Amino acid sequence: MNKIEAWLKENKITEVECMVSDLTGIARGKIAPTMKFISEKGMRLPESILLQSVTGDYVEDDIYYDLLDPADIDMICKPDDSAIYLVPWALEPTAQIIHDCYDKTGEPIEMSPRNILKKVLKMYADQGWQPLVAPEMEFYLTKRNEDPDLPLQPPIGRSGRQETGRQSFSIDAANEFDPLFEDMYDWCEAQGLDLDTLIHEEGTAQMEINFRHGDPLHLADQILVFKRTMREAALKHDMTATFMAKPITNEPGSAMHLHQSIVDRKTGQNIFSNEDGSMSELFLHHIGGLQRYIPEVLPLFAPNVNSFRRFLPDTSAPVNVEWGEENRTAGLRVPDSTPQNRRVENRLPGADANPYIAIAASLLCGYLGMVGKMDPSAPVKGRAYERRNLRLPLTLESALERMEQCADVEAVLGSKFCRGYVAVKRVEHENYKRVISSWEREFLLLSV
Repeated sequence: MNKIEAWLKENKITEVECMVSDLTGIARGKIAPTMKFISEKGMRLPESILLQSVTGDYVEDDIYYDLLDPADIDMICKPDDSAIYLVPWALEPTAQIIHDCYDKTGEPIEMSPRNILKKVLKMYADQGWQPLVAPEMEFYLTKRNEDPDLPLQPPIGRSGRQETGRQSFSIDAANEFDPLFEDMYDWCEAQGLDLDTLIHEEGTAQMEINFRHGDPLHLADQILVFKRTMREAALKHDMTATFMAKPITNEPGSAMHLHQSIVDRKTGQNIFSNEDGSMSELFLHHIGGLQRYIPEVLPLFAPNVNSFRRFLPDTSAPVNVEWGEENRTAGLRVPDSTPQNRRVENRLPGADANPYIAIAASLLCGYLGMVGKMDPSAPVKGRAYERRNLRLPLTLESALERMEQCADVEAVLGSKFCRGYVAVKRVEHENYKRVISSWEREFLLLSV
């Protein structure tokens, strides 16, 4: 009996949710009785789901015909025995198991987000390095909203009142939702998720959950599971949890801040610090790579039209790749820490980013800087919001155009992934442009 079968038997599992992540980060797959799952040892899915947009549409075959087999063949999905989780909210004992995607010859599917992260991690391993990450996930709690034309509203807390104003780090404001968070923590503990701290963020009913630092692949899996868990806990308490980058007008956006460091695989020492405790050249080159390549691959951190609303002026989000020590106005912050814990915090990814892709991209940018010995700019002092030397693209369209021109990243992540990702985002953007907004109806209907 293998590890997965033993775990399913030990936990008396009757049903298995077989999952893969698409480019958006949506869990797609099949639900199977346990015995059928064990007998088939995996599942098959059309590889076209990896080119499915968030609206359910696909890219045009005549333009991107070479990205997929024209017969729309299946890919072979194999369960990973290190990515097994309970589904604590299910009525029957249920498991969710994350799968890896392969073609019929056994080669990893190039457009699979999980495979992309594995590819980047192997590059680190070949250098004798082990990257560590610690994600911070921001999200909003809202009232249930059945009409997408209506703005989101704060939910009702224990006091029977809606939250108003900014409540950064307020214990009492977070305690308004204690019943919800008690369920969330119980479910996350049952799933073995490495949660650390709960924080009330700046926005109205905006929260943040921090994860303990660890293996990037394991944590990307956990974020995929955590998002499902948080949404289910909110629904149980008649609320909604949203990881949109900018869900509410005039409120701060939600980020997925990524703290990243690298240790030597043999010694366990942080290679970002010299023996005397000072910043190493590899650390500075890592920052140099982030500065050089983040502007080229911004859609991997800001994947939606809504993502770029988070970068508008006065939204608390840095729109630059400046770096500085203890400076939250810079896109790349170096927190005050001991030499062994030296790290850089990439503050640019949105909470709406696919965790596999965002973590892979962030680590890749730093890796390319290290192997290319790229020097960073001088660290910024004071406010970096207004600095324009290291600004980023401000629209999804311009960011996608820039990503298409980045040969260095395409050489690593593969032409199929880069072209397929851009194609899916263009399909989504075309669908977005067809929708008439409330702003247009309000200001143009009777005025032009």
